[in-house]
Amino acid sequence: MSAPKKIAQRSLLITSAALLTVSGLAPSAFAAPKPSGSPSTAPPARMSQVGGARLGVPGTQVNLAPGVPVLPKGLTGRSWIVTDAESGEVLASHNAHWRLPPASTLKMLFADTVLPRFPRDQRHQVVPTDLAGIGAGSSMVGIKENESYTVHDLWLGVFLRSGNDAVHVLSAMNGGVAQTVKDMQAHADALQAGDTHVVSPDGYDAPQQYSSAYDLTLFARSGLQKKDFREYCSTVRAKFPGATTQKGKGKGTRETFEIQNTNRLLSGDADTAVYPGIAGVKNGNTTNAGATFTGVAERGGKVLLVTVMNPEKHEHDEVYKETAQLFDWGFRAAGKVQPVGTLVPPLNATPSARPSGAPSADVTGAPQGTAGAGSEPVKGATAQSGGSRGAGTALGIAAGLLVLLAGGAFLVNRRWPLPDLMRRRQRP
Repeated sequence: MSAPKKIAQRSLLITSAALLTVSGLAPSAFAAPKPSGSPSTAPPARMSQVGGARLGVPGTQVNLAPGVPVLPKGLTGRSWIVTDAESGEVLASHNAHWRLPPASTLKMLFADTVLPRFPRDQRHQVVPTDLAGIGAGSSMVGIKENESYTVHDLWLGVFLRSGNDAVHVLSAMNGGVAQTVKDMQAHADALQAGDTHVVSPDGYDAPQQYSSAYDLTLFARSGLQKKDFREYCSTVRAKFPGATTQKGKGKGTRETFEIQNTNRLLSGDADTAVYPGIAGVKNGNTTNAGATFTGVAERGGKVLLVTVMNPEKHEHDEVYKETAQLFDWGFRAAGKVQPVGTLVPPLNATPSARPSGAPSADVTGAPQGTAGAGSEPVKGATAQSGGSRGAGTALGIAAGLLVLLAGGAFLVNRRWPLPDLMRRRQRP
């Protein structure tokens, strides 16, 4: 096929998608077909247009104009997206709806689904069946059979060590792996995350398991509305219960050991600095997925979400380096660049009245307003003390305050509480 014909067909596709968007069809009408096998080395020519027609077009999407900084050079992620966490505006993207293996970033959906179901002080005695079916080579926090753990302990294991053993124990408490997968899929559907097909609750490589940078950002944005989710994903290090040791005829003692968050923008690494203003969210790495990461950070009153999936450059901590570059660009571009799309609200969200003079979005599924004045904030996590809640709850990597998703611009569902100021503390 000649180049002019290809360009003409591409233009026709974009024009048709735009007309469909204006017509107000449901987002499901734009869903791309599910892949039949492993992802190819190139994005499909047709992807979902949920959030805007341009998000379904392969390649980089950004509205460069005078005063808008150019994107970083050398980005190699197969898919990435930069969004304003409050307004939901997509500032720039690259193959945002490409369905790829998610690795442990899928744990954000797991947490957003299961975390509200059990009080953090509930205890659970681990039985052998709780740990059945964990994939070979999985990341583990070190849960032992016949030991008891609080729900709080288990979530620390999920977020800090990406422990598949902790995921399986929580799944067992939730009715089993199959039920948890079903619940996660239902929640993804409710969030309009149409690129996501859940097979395993922990993100372990599995045939036909996939998500997208767009969907992973939806999961992070939804999860960050929960106080406990914000606390866990921003914890740098914590104490975790070890095995009980028997000494003589006594009851035995149980030692603890320290675990540290594997999110290198939060905890730092040999050649990766802690990113200023970082407050989570989740990283992942598997054979099929490569390195994946979704992060949230605040600077100058702006809160951004960045997701990067599978950089082709395989240097140490590359996914974090490319994320940091995109954060830097996003903070410079915020308020200057026109969005290329939007993060859609959940299906059950109730739009509130739009403030006078505030523009309404004109892309598929875009929120039409902001949270109403009646929304009640949730108090942010305060300083922790003692045990596994102590050493590492870094709701602050630097001094000051993180206004995470504050200001009312994010939520369209009045029933969702707006997060309050998150008190930042110096990292220990």
